[in-house]
Amino acid sequence: MKTSRVSFAAALAAGSVLVLSGTAFAHVSVQPGDAVKGGYATINFKVPNERDNASTTQLEVNFPVDQPLTSVMPQDIPGWTVTIEKSKLDKPLTVHGKQVNEAVTKVTWSGGKIEPGKFQQFPVSVGKLPDNADQMVFKAIQTYDNNEVVRWIEETKAGAAEPQNPAPVLKLTAAKAADDHHDDGDKNAAKDGKGHDEGHDEAAKSASDTTARALGVAGIVIGLGGVAFGVASRRRAS
Repeated sequence: MKTSRVSFAAALAAGSVLVLSGTAFAHVSVQPGDAVKGGYATINFKVPNERDNASTTQLEVNFPVDQPLTSVMPQDIPGWTVTIEKSKLDKPLTVHGKQVNEAVTKVTWSGGKIEPGKFQQFPVSVGKLPDNADQMVFKAIQTYDNNEVVRWIEETKAGAAEPQNPAPVLKLTAAKAADDHHDDGDKNAAKDGKGHDEGHDEAAKSASDTTARALGVAGIVIGLGGVAFGVASRRRAS
């Protein structure tokens, strides 16, 4: 009896861990989770359906107004309609030599359906990413066909546990230094160039030797011809 109770308790604990883990990880997120500062990137808002009796029919993603992005281009997704909202900037931005007075503040996908047990990714090309920040927080709102609304808007504090409804976060990383392989490639190219020159010299040397041999043979033939001509001349004189 004691063994059975222990086994039941262990199974219950394991089941609880699985349920809690599923709840903790099944939220709207950004994939991949990082991008290079000051650059452009294609990111996906990954949306899992968390309900067993309802389907997700809308996703609203709010872009941070204090980190304006002048380029936001969603990819078409069959069955879904996308709308983009822009707002005036307090301070215009200069992008590629042109002044930009507004930026995207919200993107909404609707009309499609994410059924229970499935997920959907919503790709977006974004830029130019901030070069003076370590992350961007996108507050998302997920709507189900039973009118339930889940707000993924809570920001995770440093050193604190993840909140119940965390907002999607894109980490921003510094651009890496020039790849060492590039230098190796240059070295290899230089080495190959040197090898090519050496091969060319060898070929030239070989051709020179062949020419010398040919000239030597020709000289011998001419010399023998001269000797034969001299002998014939002497016989005629005799």
